[in-house]
Amino acid sequence: MSGTSARSQLWLASNLKILASLDNETGQPLKNTAQDSALLKAIMDAAVDAMMVTDARGVILRANRAAGQMFGYDIPEMIGQSVSVLMPDAFAALHDGFMSQYTQTGETDIIGIGRDVDGQRKDQSFFPLHISVGEAEVAGDPLFVSILHDLTHRHTTQAALARSQRLDAIGQMTGGIAHDFNNLLTIVIGNLELLEMRDATDQQMPLIRDALEAAELGADLTSRLMVFARKSNLKPVESDLRDLCKGTLNILKRTLGAAYTIKTEFEPGLKPVMVDPVELQSALINLALNARDAMAEKGELLISLGNVTIDDTYMAQETDIASGEYVRLSVSDDGKGMSPEAQRRAFEPFFTTKADSGGTGLGLSMVYGFVRQSGGHITLYSEVGHGTSFGLYFPVARNSAQTGTARADHATPDALPRGDGEVVLIVEDNAKIRKLAVDRIRKLGFQTKEAESGDAAYAMLKAGLQVDVIFSDLVMPGTLSGYELAARIGTEFPSVKILLTSGYASDVVTEKMPHAQRQEILHKPYHYADLAHRLQLLLASRSED
Repeated sequence: MSGTSARSQLWLASNLKILASLDNETGQPLKNTAQDSALLKAIMDAAVDAMMVTDARGVILRANRAAGQMFGYDIPEMIGQSVSVLMPDAFAALHDGFMSQYTQTGETDIIGIGRDVDGQRKDQSFFPLHISVGEAEVAGDPLFVSILHDLTHRHTTQAALARSQRLDAIGQMTGGIAHDFNNLLTIVIGNLELLEMRDATDQQMPLIRDALEAAELGADLTSRLMVFARKSNLKPVESDLRDLCKGTLNILKRTLGAAYTIKTEFEPGLKPVMVDPVELQSALINLALNARDAMAEKGELLISLGNVTIDDTYMAQETDIASGEYVRLSVSDDGKGMSPEAQRRAFEPFFTTKADSGGTGLGLSMVYGFVRQSGGHITLYSEVGHGTSFGLYFPVARNSAQTGTARADHATPDALPRGDGEVVLIVEDNAKIRKLAVDRIRKLGFQTKEAESGDAAYAMLKAGLQVDVIFSDLVMPGTLSGYELAARIGTEFPSVKILLTSGYASDVVTEKMPHAQRQEILHKPYHYADLAHRLQLLLASRSED
């Protein structure tokens, strides 16, 4: 039994006496148990996990706040509904049969043991959850209490860990192969050089030199594989990434040519990092050349640097980065973007989308290996047709991290500015990011509605949905981008405030979109405190209008 299930069963065992005091028909307390019922309500509302009380027919009698938030319902909407509305259709169709079998035979796969199932929200989206169910008896009839835990974050973390472990396994295998191949090449090159020195004939020399050149190319290939495997010999020194990037820009301008514009955004006061200068410049050139290929005949490349503090749970989940202080090097282009499959496999060695043009598939794997061997992390954000942004996170040098100043807005959720039940419509096509935004914003005291595109959000508003704020991504499928949605809202729904967010490092991509506006954008990944303050400012400006 899992730790969550064990704790749930302990709670159930200690509170079944209170549950038994509920009237089975109305769900209301019997007259002499009002105090116990009030205690039960307090316990349920204080619980982090969702809790529901149902009768033998599966009708919901009680639900706590966490249950409403989990499934996207107001609590009054849930009371009196069949619990099957919270299940996918396939499982809901079997629910009544399960209940009937249990009441007749006492056999069940859920009572007292818990299990992982899929839940269905009000908006018809599915999510994984763990459910533990306990039973009480009221006047001879069964009464059930369920404790439900959302597994979305756990599954996301497990998927990220699986990706990392897969790359680690590939790296270990690659490192072993490269090591053995280097030994073979050492013998080949050595013997070829001996042949070259033994008065080879004019007919033999071209063959020897061609073989030597091929062997040296093989040695270069294995050295790059060793970088991916994180077994190369880095020579890190305390460095200012601003100086390293400036030195590399001169090379990039000559290499890329006049058709490509390079912009820079270097934050002042960058903290030093421990990094190998040669490998850092090689990684930057590699990313820039990839960007050039993605932008075809012309385009714009942005290289930006900034201090970043990963200091809250949400940001760490979103980036898969451990908490701490980092300097982020971002390389963004406005090229053709990458498909989801290409993004998933981007850092695997020998995976390439440029095989026809001679791509080896080792460029990004080298960058990945270098960053990870340097103790850092790399993120990738891309939208087909709009461009790509890589974020290279290097940990701040230890002495600097100890003397650096802490974020002024680093605070617990309870200490942040909160809403008062205002409605925020979250517009985001990525289901995982949308779920994360819903979770964040609800915990700040707001009600939430969801839309997976600008078109869907606009249709909801035209249908009469009343909202106070729209929190929208910039790049989405459909006809309406975040900018275009904002333009329509400004004209047709002027009382609704809008906050835009983007995964790109700056407006190098989005400023070319229709209806692009001069306004600040909350860039992903963002801090919980940043989101709270921006929402508060929007609501304050509305009251001043």
